[in-house]
Amino acid sequence: MYDKEKGLYIAHCENGNLTISGKMANRHGLIAGATGTGKTVSLQVLAESFAQAGVPCFLADMKGDLSGIAKAGALSGFIEKRLKEFGIDKPDFQACPVRFFDVFGQQGHPMRSTISQMGPQLLSRLLGLNETQDGVLNIVFRIADEKGLLLIDIKDLRAMLDYVSKHSKEYTTKYGNISSQTIGAIQRAILQLENQGADKFFAEPSFDIYDLLQQENGKGVLNVLATDKLMLQPKLYSTFLLWLLSELYSTLPEVGDLDMPKFVFFFDEAHTLFEDTSKALIDKIEQVIRLIRSKGVGIYFITQSPTDIPENILAQLGNRIQHALRAFTPKEQKAVKTVADTFRANPNFNTQEVIMNLEIGEALVSFLDEKGSPNVVEKAKILFPLSQIGAISEGERNDIIKASRIYGKYDKTIDRESAFEVLMESDNAVTTSNTTITKEKEEKTSSKKQQAGLGSKIVKAIITAVTGTLATLLGTIISDKVTGKKNKSKTSATGKVVKNATSAATRTITRELTRDILGNLTKK
Repeated sequence: MYDKEKGLYIAHCENGNLTISGKMANRHGLIAGATGTGKTVSLQVLAESFAQAGVPCFLADMKGDLSGIAKAGALSGFIEKRLKEFGIDKPDFQACPVRFFDVFGQQGHPMRSTISQMGPQLLSRLLGLNETQDGVLNIVFRIADEKGLLLIDIKDLRAMLDYVSKHSKEYTTKYGNISSQTIGAIQRAILQLENQGADKFFAEPSFDIYDLLQQENGKGVLNVLATDKLMLQPKLYSTFLLWLLSELYSTLPEVGDLDMPKFVFFFDEAHTLFEDTSKALIDKIEQVIRLIRSKGVGIYFITQSPTDIPENILAQLGNRIQHALRAFTPKEQKAVKTVADTFRANPNFNTQEVIMNLEIGEALVSFLDEKGSPNVVEKAKILFPLSQIGAISEGERNDIIKASRIYGKYDKTIDRESAFEVLMESDNAVTTSNTTITKEKEEKTSSKKQQAGLGSKIVKAIITAVTGTLATLLGTIISDKVTGKKNKSKTSATGKVVKNATSAATRTITRELTRDILGNLTKK
């Protein structure tokens, strides 16, 4: 609940109201507690308080319960009992401006990114690649940049991997070994990602991060992401939210410390972000969390236990709401002690014991003061939300989606020319060129064979004519020897025979040439 006098009023303890300082709200925060202890209501109270103060927020909706934030709440017996305790006479139940989103485009506006925007580091985590495969993926991105090829969707990435595999020898000297086995492993990982529905996420139009930073009637818009299906693939869910954080970090300008944050990002099921995550990526997450506050962005993690979050990151979460933790084993008791030690101790109670005995809706609360120091931890009751607790109907959700200013902006995908089309066109050109060269070679070979055949025919015709001439001459000589007669016209006869033989050879050659020429004309 927010008003000018009380500020961001979140909880109430014996010493009075507990509020978050607007100037310290971008110092990040944590909502933790076991299942069923009231984390979702605390998240709803925080989000609607920021919205009432004009601060847009992003929050993930695991079970559909948070959709009720779009509808005004109503007085109940439970709320009525706490009115006096909270110092509220007549609660002003009200809805918050909400936009619904869904990576799969079923329960809200689609949210998409391109392969290039995701980048090799996040994509490697999403695909679960090892160090070698991660190195090859980085090479693929570098080659795509050098060739000016856009990597928009999964088919672009597949085409690029195929290209690099075929031309691996050209790049081995420059970038290192690129084995076909490694390319194959990456292709298999992409197939698994496609089966999870990620092919719907990698497309255009890609999401404009400024569509999250909107106000309506002076209130900040609450951007609610439906994650009931997305959570079935925890790595896809956490990588997607990490991509959103990275986009905010890289896009927003530096604004320094403001009276109120510019944007608040709630990261539910935060433990998924750090499971099976390389140290290099955790270091990057830590850097983003540390620096993004100067851009007016506050990040609030929601998880079961603070121990789910690395210590270096946990130390940066200044505003904390800790619901009950259950500790039945020595390991769980040790975890509770660790959590208790992260608070600034209150001399009036034992923090470790209180954590294990909190009721639903109760929490240990410690917010930063105006100077940025953590206040002494207090046992408090979280305020009730002014919006509806529980989900709205499907019809109400659809009405809100259709009434949104961005309705239709992301509904239809665009498939423009990118790496896949360029490489396919290049392959077709090479294939056509190879076909032309092969055809020309075949035609040259055929021509040579034809010429060789014609030459052979001419030689045969000459040999036949000469052989006939010699036979005639020899027959004449033998006849003269036998009869003993001198043929006065021998020379004349011989000349005639040679002349006839030559004419015969000429006629034969002419016939053969004519046949070949006519044959070629017929073929053409």
